[in-house]
Amino acid sequence: MASASAFAGLWRATGSTSSFADIEKAQLEIARRELAAFNVRTRAMEVDVSDAAAFERAADEAEAEFGNIHLLFNNAGVSLGAMPLWEVTPAQWEWIFGVNVQGVINGIRTLVPRMRKHGETGHVINTASIGGLQVNPNPRNGSYAMTKYAIVALSEALALDLEGSAIGASVLCPALVATTLHASSRRRPARLGGPYERQGADAAKAWQSAGMSPDDVGMRVLDAVARSEFFIFTHEEPRTWIEQRHARILAGFDSIARYNASEHAT
Repeated sequence: MASASAFAGLWRATGSTSSFADIEKAQLEIARRELAAFNVRTRAMEVDVSDAAAFERAADEAEAEFGNIHLLFNNAGVSLGAMPLWEVTPAQWEWIFGVNVQGVINGIRTLVPRMRKHGETGHVINTASIGGLQVNPNPRNGSYAMTKYAIVALSEALALDLEGSAIGASVLCPALVATTLHASSRRRPARLGGPYERQGADAAKAWQSAGMSPDDVGMRVLDAVARSEFFIFTHEEPRTWIEQRHARILAGFDSIARYNASEHAT
């Protein structure tokens, strides 16, 4: 099992520097101190990724301190938890799409042109979810899955747009990871209603704490990028889920073939 020290050590061994942008200042400082302990040069910036202008300023600061940017990790995400779609309010839709989709768009729009301009090799890693390939029936987190489906399609389009350049693209589709996604509601910005306590957050915390270590996910990502893999998975178990979903899709084609061959076809 890879540890935080192993990840930081590998990061340092590549001679890399790192800039972090996140809305939660305390977590930024924890990450900065962890990498700084291994003499990795870092810059931590408090940014709402759904704010395009703030993303631009952060990119300016990162380039001013460290020079050319080569790796872009679009990793910010929030979740509303399991709730029927008709109960999601307009403000909640604005928040979840603002972070999960617009945040990735802001990263691409802001940084990919800069990466293309310097002409050196680079890579963009967009974090979707295994929920971006199928809607898990338990818990039914449909609003979250919708945004992650968008990131899979966005990443596929980005990879095509970057063909022939020195920049690659990947989409990370992890299953359960031990993050603080369950606490997303505590980070909702004031302009969208401010922090609130999400129903079922304690149960989600207990469930999520059993997930894969973020350090192990990081090591998996580095390995996949080195091998130019597009889809990056973290667990083997979801293969069966995806096969079942694609069987349903193919069944739809079987149905239209039957219909066209029947006397009902016009």
